Amino acid sequence: MNPPTQLQKTVSERSSAINRRTFLHTSAGAVLSTTLLQAAITNTQPVDLPADHRDLVQRRRIVIQHDVFWVMRNYATLHPDGNASFAPFRDAVFSYVDEPGSQIDAIWWDIGGNASGSVYPSKVAPTVTPPLVQQWHREGLDWVEQLVNETHRRKLEAFWNHRISEVDLLPEGGHSKVPDPLKVEHPDWVLPTSWWPHGMWNLAASGLREHKVALLHELATRYDLDGIQIDFARHVPCLPVGHQWELRGHVTQFMRMVREMLMDVAQKRGRPFLLAARVPQTLDGCHADGFDVKAWAEQHLVDVLTLGSRSMDVDVEAFRAAVGKGVQLQPCFDDHHATDGYRYGSIEFLRGVFANHFQRGADSVTTFNWSIGTPEVARLIGGEIAPHTHQVAFKEVGDPSTLTGKDKCFAVERRGGYPWADGFFNRNDTAPLPQILAADGRAAKFTLHISDAPPIKDVKANLTLRCILFQADEADVFEFQYNGTPLSIASRDVEWKDAQIFSPKPQPISGYKPRTIDPNQRLLRLDCVVPREAWKRGRNEVEVRISSRELSKNSTVQVEKVEAHLLYP
Repeated sequence: MNPPTQLQKTVSERSSAINRRTFLHTSAGAVLSTTLLQAAITNTQPVDLPADHRDLVQRRRIVIQHDVFWVMRNYATLHPDGNASFAPFRDAVFSYVDEPGSQIDAIWWDIGGNASGSVYPSKVAPTVTPPLVQQWHREGLDWVEQLVNETHRRKLEAFWNHRISEVDLLPEGGHSKVPDPLKVEHPDWVLPTSWWPHGMWNLAASGLREHKVALLHELATRYDLDGIQIDFARHVPCLPVGHQWELRGHVTQFMRMVREMLMDVAQKRGRPFLLAARVPQTLDGCHADGFDVKAWAEQHLVDVLTLGSRSMDVDVEAFRAAVGKGVQLQPCFDDHHATDGYRYGSIEFLRGVFANHFQRGADSVTTFNWSIGTPEVARLIGGEIAPHTHQVAFKEVGDPSTLTGKDKCFAVERRGGYPWADGFFNRNDTAPLPQILAADGRAAKFTLHISDAPPIKDVKANLTLRCILFQADEADVFEFQYNGTPLSIASRDVEWKDAQIFSPKPQPISGYKPRTIDPNQRLLRLDCVVPREAWKRGRNEVEVRISSRELSKNSTVQVEKVEAHLLYP
């Protein structure tokens, strides 16, 4: 990879206060030596994968990362009398999966969300479990086993998603006022963070790596899983801040340890055991957080990379160039902690997000924090109430053929909304919007990815560029170019409103409940028709500038959203 970019410098500067409090420890408490660091990255030989593993081609359309831990807790809250039987819960969490026409081919169970206890009878992790799980255990029911078996009964792939560093939660819900006992017992396993008082797990600690491999081995041998995903999205940092790339070898070593352990399990059970990892959506982001995905691919340490979490702009092309065709790539879109300004977007927006992923070379796509079923089903067990767009999307967005010829919306990414990270992952800090327009007429430049090529002459399709501006006046004059072609403004709405734009107030954190539209809000919406000969499949360059504004105006004009709306009449 290239030397540190401005991105890494920005992340390092933002985390300088943490860096001053961060020390690298061995298990004996001494400062990590260069010798130990080199030993951690000495073994760079490719792992020799057996033939049945190399020949396995797992075809997926949609992978759902199914976060049912929270649904289980909400389900228990709905039944304070303790009469929360498993069957209604089971049927509800498979609701969208079971619908005719579903393109869901894999369920990656994200149910280890309780850092202070185990969601199954464990001999490695602490045994404190949520009350409802304890009830089911007393009834002789292992809910993890049931969910995995039900997944296979539907002939779908079942993975376990392991959150590499979770916050300390109480089994009954709420944040713990005291840290995990393991953090007290092993302070060298812990990294201080700006946002969580008990710190995050430190993969530079060899004892922690060994503990996590033991935990994953227990899971791999207890349940009939097809694979395990190491989820670095929850949370960063997992290496000392300011030293992530320098210490990347420790994460690579951890991935090797997990890979070799899973290969041993696979040999004993007689079929492959796959390994995936969820990493940031760009190579620079991986560099900033200490994930050497190119080395992982070269050393055969990973089968699948899940790219990003709450981003719609995923650099699939760069990952493909770095890891080759031997690693499957699947961008992820979280619609709870959604990209800023687009939570619960329209079906046209979701089509645009996923169609772009495939156009850029994705093998499959992943959804995270999506609804389990219709609002009616979700209410029965305490699932998140989301629009019916998810129901439609699960039948469309996993296959380019079912997206062809359908209306889409393509958008430029917005920054912010995710404070729970000291690093790059999830923050979208490098997104270009919002952006203040230069008063001197210099253009603001944006890249829009468009999955669809201009259609042949006998197919109708209209592309409209839309720009939403804050603090623009009716008399202001703006100019647009699309791939160098000047555009005329076709419509102008000086009373436009958007419930997910909060200027001049700061945006709330991701996961907020969309507010009702402020009747006093005044945004300016400008629409420009893009000639067919001006747009193209892939990268499209957009320029926006102020060409005329009263000199007396001392407020700045801010670009809030840039979108392209593709309609097939």
